[in-house]
Amino acid sequence: MTPKVVLVTGVSRFLGGHLAARFAANPDIERVLGVDTEPPPRDLLRRMGRAEFVRADIRNPLIAKVISTANVDTVVHASVTANPAGPTGRTAMKEMNVIGTMQLLAACQKSPKVRKLVVKSTSAVYGSSSRDPAVFTEDMGPKDLPSSGYAKDAVEVEGYVRGFGRRRPDVDVTTLRFTNFIGPRIDTVLTRYFALPVVPTILGYDARVQLLHSEDALAVLERATLHDLPGVFNVGGDGVLLLSQAIRRAGRLNLPVPSMAVPTVGGFFRSARLVDFSPDQMRFLNWGRVVDTTLLKKEFGFTPRWTTQQAFDDYVNGRGLKPLIDPETIEAAERGILAVAARFR
Repeated sequence: MTPKVVLVTGVSRFLGGHLAARFAANPDIERVLGVDTEPPPRDLLRRMGRAEFVRADIRNPLIAKVISTANVDTVVHASVTANPAGPTGRTAMKEMNVIGTMQLLAACQKSPKVRKLVVKSTSAVYGSSSRDPAVFTEDMGPKDLPSSGYAKDAVEVEGYVRGFGRRRPDVDVTTLRFTNFIGPRIDTVLTRYFALPVVPTILGYDARVQLLHSEDALAVLERATLHDLPGVFNVGGDGVLLLSQAIRRAGRLNLPVPSMAVPTVGGFFRSARLVDFSPDQMRFLNWGRVVDTTLLKKEFGFTPRWTTQQAFDDYVNGRGLKPLIDPETIEAAERGILAVAARFR
């Protein structure tokens, strides 16, 4: 059943803002409220059309008044994020992810009007370790429980969501475990990482990376909101890329770093405000992670438009990333080396 009043959290960011814009363009939805602590950028605010921006902090119990006063029947929690902002970003990020989710769920529990909850989670809940299976399914747990960062936040968030589902069995709850987002329009730790001229990797490791195009992510969130599809679903593009393959496709230079030097290198990039690597993200770049999407296709009824490789190539082309070294120069050098080797045969 199409919702009548939808509230979307995190609308100052790409996913939340563009999702609110999609709902605002749907004539079957009577009212769309976009909630965040700061207003969206002007161009995104224009895209949101008739969606109403509400400046509110979901960590504050007053969010309950917003939900009850507007008679919200559907809540899309899209503000759980892995991107800290500013010097105290990680502390604020954890508060928004965990405390914000607790207050939002408490507000939903109090409102008898709420009938659907859609939560943007992450495949990071499975962790990353040497003991991981080749592919994670929804019924699996992490081999090593995430101990910090975004992954730990997501584990706690999902725990609170399951508790809410038990207390309010009348509410349809959909939890979407997304793989890492990629695309020409979205800004994440990973998109900034692959845009570095020289990309640091961990010496001796070549992680398998599964990606999801940001447009597919929006389509999945929209489908979960407009249809009754309760449950937990892995969401990722088909196929994988090795980290080394992705770096080559982006035309970047690979810089293998000994594992003992990784914290120093990560600190350098963080202090230079290039990329802020958290410990769980470093483990991902070490071991990688791949999820099974059978339930997404068969029960949820969605097949991503872009494969992992296609999504990554669209990111490279859309961002205009050019090879640091001309491919013709590399080919000429390879021909020269082969010619010299042939003489010595």
